[in-house]
Amino acid sequence: MIYCEARSGQFVTDMESTHNKTRSYKRAFTLVEMLAALTVGTMVLLAVLALYNRGQSGSAAVINKLESNRLPREVFQRIAEDLDRVAGGGQGTQIDILNKLQDGLSAAKLEIFRPVNDAKDQQQTLEKIVWQSSTDPESGLLTLYRSHSGITMEDALLDNQKEPWQRELFVPICSGITFFKIEVLKGETSLDRWTEGIPPAVRITMSFAQPYKTVSGTFDVPEEEKIVRTIAVDRTRRPTFTIPSLDANQADANGASDANKPADTNQPADINQPANTNQPTNTNQPANTNQPANTNTPAGTQRPNRIRQQR
Repeated sequence: MIYCEARSGQFVTDMESTHNKTRSYKRAFTLVEMLAALTVGTMVLLAVLALYNRGQSGSAAVINKLESNRLPREVFQRIAEDLDRVAGGGQGTQIDILNKLQDGLSAAKLEIFRPVNDAKDQQQTLEKIVWQSSTDPESGLLTLYRSHSGITMEDALLDNQKEPWQRELFVPICSGITFFKIEVLKGETSLDRWTEGIPPAVRITMSFAQPYKTVSGTFDVPEEEKIVRTIAVDRTRRPTFTIPSLDANQADANGASDANKPADTNQPADINQPANTNQPTNTNQPANTNQPANTNTPAGTQRPNRIRQQR
């Protein structure tokens, strides 16, 4: 009996464990549900990644646009500082400008030379600054270089540690330029070459846009992609102003006279001209006190009476 009861108890225990396992199996996901969940999750993840990539590309485009405008402004400002410091230092300053085509791209060179005479009355180079663009053989685009040499040191701490031949090295400023041009403005004309001292003003054009090939075989960029700045070099020049002469007797094309011409007060008035009846009366004119009072006062009005009191 005891053995049978133990066996029967064990059988009941096995039945309960099997029932519990069956119930735990019913609570799990099926293979189809897991595949559907994975598919939906993958689609949501791909959508999120697509939005993130679009946001990244948009922000990168904005940053590139800002950077493309910031770098040329910094270059223009540095060139303007060199022109202002060297060209405005005194007489004898020479500025040479040369434009050319290098591998189909527009390149330019700006050389600022300021001499000085030593104790033996021999000319020495006080300061010389060269801005020059050259083609990079790896990228095929232009790289802008700057060189500073002469007696005047740009950085005394660093220039003292350099050899004389090291001070004339060209330092790269920026790369990836597709258009670089320096023009001299003289009146209404622009010159691509200048070797006549200090020019009145220079116009610098730079671009980093994608170039296109023209009919002549050279490369150019769209006009809206070019960044232009005009720098006044000779600020002590006297500007000339021209005022066009205007004939006072010449009437307007419509027959009207000049509105700025003062009227002739000595001209007599036209007695045949009718009077203007629409002119308002002058309300500030004092009333006539000699006119007799109106005794025909209408009825219904109260007139003040003086009552004499009699005792």
